[in-house]
Amino acid sequence: MNGCTEVTLKNGLKVLLKEIHSAALISQWIWYRVGSKDETTGQTGKSHWVEHMQFKGTSQFPASLLDKAIAREGGQWNAFTFLDWTTYYETMPATKIDLALRLEADRMVNSTFDPLEVESERTVIISEREGSENEPLFLLGEAMQHAAFRVHPYHHEVIGDMADLHSLTREALYNHYRTYYVPNNAVLALAGDFDTTNMLARIQELFEPIPTGATPPRLLRPEPEQPGEIRLNVEGPGETAFIQVSYRAPAASDPDFFALAVLDSLLAGPSNLNMFGGGGISNKTSRLYRAIIDKELAVSVNGGSSATIDPFMYTFTLTAHPEAPLEKALAGLDAEITRLQNEPVSPNEIARAIKQARAIFAYGTENITNQAFWLGYAEMFADYSWFTTYLDRLSQITTADVLRAAQTFFNSRHRVVGMYLPNGDGGDE
Repeated sequence: MNGCTEVTLKNGLKVLLKEIHSAALISQWIWYRVGSKDETTGQTGKSHWVEHMQFKGTSQFPASLLDKAIAREGGQWNAFTFLDWTTYYETMPATKIDLALRLEADRMVNSTFDPLEVESERTVIISEREGSENEPLFLLGEAMQHAAFRVHPYHHEVIGDMADLHSLTREALYNHYRTYYVPNNAVLALAGDFDTTNMLARIQELFEPIPTGATPPRLLRPEPEQPGEIRLNVEGPGETAFIQVSYRAPAASDPDFFALAVLDSLLAGPSNLNMFGGGGISNKTSRLYRAIIDKELAVSVNGGSSATIDPFMYTFTLTAHPEAPLEKALAGLDAEITRLQNEPVSPNEIARAIKQARAIFAYGTENITNQAFWLGYAEMFADYSWFTTYLDRLSQITTADVLRAAQTFFNSRHRVVGMYLPNGDGGDE
């Protein structure tokens, strides 16, 4: 399997192992199939809060020792919560990886959720939410998401709604943890300097005794077709105005996802799908840069979508030019989209867009941590072959594919247009 060993343990835990002997490092990622999509109204923010609680310790690994233990061994660790998943990683010197293995096996079942720690973390997360509410693009993005998803649970931000952050109980958080943090709802991925046979034996020793859990519930609420364009204004702190335009985007497993990636590269400059990190590429050769930035209709423009299980959004973000009306910048964007939908694109321009999209993808796969990231990340919405065939599938995109994608997805009847109007109070903008 493209240099990767895949094994499913008796309790349902999927294990992916990839030997890379270029450095004496091992990166371990454990992915749980739970994110903000798995939260009902009144319970938003649970997945992100549970992620925080996983750093508060177990009887075997008290919180006071965790950071010191990882740092003392020369490692780094972190965690992320998204719409569809939550993940934890440790990148360690190869001889020290056993600490990370023992830690993740332990906190899969033994996190304590001490009531005092829950309350302490409530203050932290509310403060995080309050900080976000001073950020124009958070306020605008949240309003856009609410408008785009009336039914589907992609409706709310990962951090959750403020009302729920005040009211969620320790019991609700702990039940969420026990429901979704089960081996049959998880993927363990390791890449680096190890022997696969020995590593698998150690993983079986640590993880296989953990009992299989009940199949976690899922919210199956498909979003109905949007009956027409939605427009909204958001007012808030700062000095800078912004425009966002969101169109319906396909799920990552949809073949059209690859055509949209090339379309993204052509119009706005290539987006990096690796949420953990990787190099950037200038978008100065993109159509929108030439049509909007060079003509001083906006200060910056970018676009992008996320690899998601269900259809999500492709969003353009424009930073307003102080001398240009917002409607003029929006008209410039619309004109370029219309041109793309109606005029042939040269093979050379498509080839350049594919080359740039391939390059930014390659930058996001360079080191051992990124290799381990992709092992598990692709499993969240497809499987590892999605990653290993990505570059080839990009290369197969044709001019006709790009035209069809532009006409299919950039449909003004199914979009949300939002404008952020600063009131000049506070903020860093």
